[in-house]
Amino acid sequence: MTERKPPGVPFESWVDHQIDAAQRRGEFDALPGAGEPLPAGLDSAYDELWWVKRKMAREGLAVLPPALALRKEAEDALAAAYAAPSERAVREIVTAVNVKIKDMMFRPPPGPPLGKKPYDVDEVVAEWRRRRGTGA
Repeated sequence: MTERKPPGVPFESWVDHQIDAAQRRGEFDALPGAGEPLPAGLDSAYDELWWVKRKMAREGLAVLPPALALRKEAEDALAAAYAAPSERAVREIVTAVNVKIKDMMFRPPPGPPLGKKPYDVDEVVAEWRRRRGTGA
């Protein structure tokens, strides 16, 4: 526990004295983050949600408006369909994302428009076959 500030000693001088004494005892030598650069963004304006953003970045999460999230999901699904091991898997992947696209087309959420239409399953399967080198 720290000592009480003696009467008549300015507060700033007393604090400086306490810091100097702690430095001499080596209490600042092994602090976490010692020798590391300060985190980025210290010079920016205060953001009340800084901890939420840091947690989301650490967890690898992103928040997109629903239409943009589905647009990204549709593009990822198309890539997954082209990399699928079988025609059945291609059809399942494309059909599942088409259901979501159709739902959003008929019940649009707030935000930017989706800008996507359902994929033609047979066209995706034909492209999948072409990429795999199987024409049949």
